[in-house]
Amino acid sequence: MRRTSFARWHCSVARTMDLLGDQWTLLVLREAFLGTRRFDRFQAELGIARNTLTERLDRLTGAGVLDRVRYQDRPVRYEYVLTEMGHDFFPVLASIIGWGDRWLNEQGEPPLVVRHRDCGRPTHAVVGCAHCGGELSDRRVSLEPAQDK
Repeated sequence: MRRTSFARWHCSVARTMDLLGDQWTLLVLREAFLGTRRFDRFQAELGIARNTLTERLDRLTGAGVLDRVRYQDRPVRYEYVLTEMGHDFFPVLASIIGWGDRWLNEQGEPPLVVRHRDCGRPTHAVVGCAHCGGELSDRRVSLEPAQDK
């Protein structure tokens, strides 16, 4: 079955989902944030098929989320390093972790702790207004079409 592309839609959600919207891609990114950099480690940690992992890494490097960096010449081997664009995705992933911990965690304790290095305490993502710091929720914002310029 062929996947519908949303890459050219005039919608940030659609374009983001086109790039990141499958379960393996988000799990590859989770592993990258956990420090995984090499193909064999991604494969071992995720239990993902080689061809699927290759496709996800190619998509993420092609989009600029990861850089493919040579670390060995004979044989040639690469590692995958988060770019600035990749690092900028962390708050989104932290929000997904928090939502999953709240609504989908049946074990009680979350499987992963997000610990703030500055204060040493476990934390979770909080999304606030860039201007006043107020809460961003569907009850506190409106979504409006952008004005044509």
